[in-house]
Amino acid sequence: MSAIAPQLTIRAVLLSIALAMILAAANTYLGLFAGMTIASAIPAAVVSMAVLRIFNGGGILENNIVQTGASAGSSIASGVIFTIPALVILGFWQDFHYSWVLAIAGLGGILGVLFSVPLRRALIVEQNLAFPEGQAAAEVLKAGENPAQGIKILGISALGGGFAKLAAASGLRLIPDTAAAATFLGPYIAYFGTNLSPALLGVGYIVGLNIGIVVLIGAMISWNIAIPIYAAHFLQANNELAHSALGLNAGELAGFIWSKQIRYLGVGAMLVGGVWALISLRKSLVSGVRSGLAAARASADGAMVAHTEQDMPMKWVLAGIVLFALPLWALYQMIVDSVAVSLPMTLIMLVAGFLFCSVSAYMAGLVGSSNNPVSGITIATILFSAIVLLALMGRESAIGPVAAIMIGAVVCCAACIAGDNLQDLKCGYIIGATPWRQQVMLAIGAVSSALVMAPVLNLLAAAYGIGEHTAAHPKSLLAPQATLMASVAKGMFGGSLPWDMVIIGGLIGVVIIIIDEILKNKNSSFRAPVLAVAVGIYLPLELMTPIFLGGLLAHFIGRILKVRAFTTAQIETGNRNGILFAAGMITGEALMGIGIAIPIVMTGSAEVLALPPTLQFSQWLGVAVLALLAWLLYRTATRSPP
Repeated sequence: MSAIAPQLTIRAVLLSIALAMILAAANTYLGLFAGMTIASAIPAAVVSMAVLRIFNGGGILENNIVQTGASAGSSIASGVIFTIPALVILGFWQDFHYSWVLAIAGLGGILGVLFSVPLRRALIVEQNLAFPEGQAAAEVLKAGENPAQGIKILGISALGGGFAKLAAASGLRLIPDTAAAATFLGPYIAYFGTNLSPALLGVGYIVGLNIGIVVLIGAMISWNIAIPIYAAHFLQANNELAHSALGLNAGELAGFIWSKQIRYLGVGAMLVGGVWALISLRKSLVSGVRSGLAAARASADGAMVAHTEQDMPMKWVLAGIVLFALPLWALYQMIVDSVAVSLPMTLIMLVAGFLFCSVSAYMAGLVGSSNNPVSGITIATILFSAIVLLALMGRESAIGPVAAIMIGAVVCCAACIAGDNLQDLKCGYIIGATPWRQQVMLAIGAVSSALVMAPVLNLLAAAYGIGEHTAAHPKSLLAPQATLMASVAKGMFGGSLPWDMVIIGGLIGVVIIIIDEILKNKNSSFRAPVLAVAVGIYLPLELMTPIFLGGLLAHFIGRILKVRAFTTAQIETGNRNGILFAAGMITGEALMGIGIAIPIVMTGSAEVLALPPTLQFSQWLGVAVLALLAWLLYRTATRSPP
């Protein structure tokens, strides 16, 4: 038997930890800004190959370990930003408490790794699900003979994304954040706009045209259908809202109606989508868990198992679940001060955690981690938790919404990591890695990422604000999922939600599901995932427009690569280069956003970097900058390979 190449080396672990922290910080900004994060395995793999080559190489399995741990950064960031800011929005925290954020994110991430161990064989080996990012990362690792070219692409695009962010409204103010126009057409409002963010263009390029179309459709349902109808026929019937809206221009009125009423259509659609995800996956989840447990029992009985099939021993997994659940139970007890409540909270967290980790892993296999409907999963968790807590604590409990969010936060972190774990294990399966080593590395990456989350969140909150726009923070990071979680949890415990809008949104979700099922039965290549549409309904139109444009650009580039006389390998190189350029724009803008926050916090002035008004330009310069970066992405992906 030949020796196994080095995998879990000290240098690989250290590099992985550093990349995980950087990618966690970058995705924290992106997720609070746009409500989406991106899988970071591919840029991590490219950086790993370039760095380890400096230190006398680094084989494909060692590079795989680096990207495995580094990819935890985006997953932990997703789990945290989708939920934990809700505690600040609810007023329970004034800032982000380091030890609590570390406990929720770190322990939730470790539980996500443990919950997903029994699923590897079922979803990767037996069902052979696609896990697209895992396959892409494997191809990058296998074609890693020239990582310097990948680093060059990442560096140039990161500089472009960073410059655009520096020039925008939170930095030098050379260009605005958005280009938008709105007007009254009789009693109706006509509105269209686009954010000028390179990061959003990069997100759209990575998620593709299908998702870009459906999120834009969702936004148009809100902004081009629901808001005009509400403004013309229902606004005056709500005396309080109508009084508050006096004197607003068309664009301001559209934003006001969206924030107070229409975005809750997205809440209803997300609720329906989360429930539908569970219903549609029930058979696959049961069979997957059974086969995974059977494989673990066979290994425990002493059967010879190749290194490529060696998972964490099941007894370690079960012991770890109990061990890491105990401090979470203690945390819950500190919040509610009642064993009769904290113990059921812990049990709900464990049961929902395993169930939704299974859903997340399966969905990652079908549509990829970037399209994984974790927000719908978390909403379902918070709703179920709130129903149980209502019976235990009563509707008027002030701490009830916080308790529901705390359960959802752990489950969300676990579900994000579970999907990422299976994505990385798919990559390892293709290249011949040892699963238990990857599982250990992902747990290390999760804890490392959790270490930086609270400082980054506090920095961004102080500089930009988190949640709805206010006079103090007119350009606040919207944190759309966390705001949604806070609204749902508060609405269940004596708060007020526009339930009519939630119900209408749920009906819209049902219609979308029916349409998607029709498309599925017709074997259409175009699909309408309800949770993607719901995200579009819930977020501002200007955020969805560049995502659509990025998807359109990806589709256009893909067609050009196929039309030209390129080999299959050259087409794959072009696609990979395009993804690297998009990932660089995202990373550059996000890291610059964090960098800009430092002088803002130090000086206490949001205008510390702003140039004089005489040097500030119109939105058309911003459009030109975005167009230039789109052209560079096109050139990078389509230039003739050597």
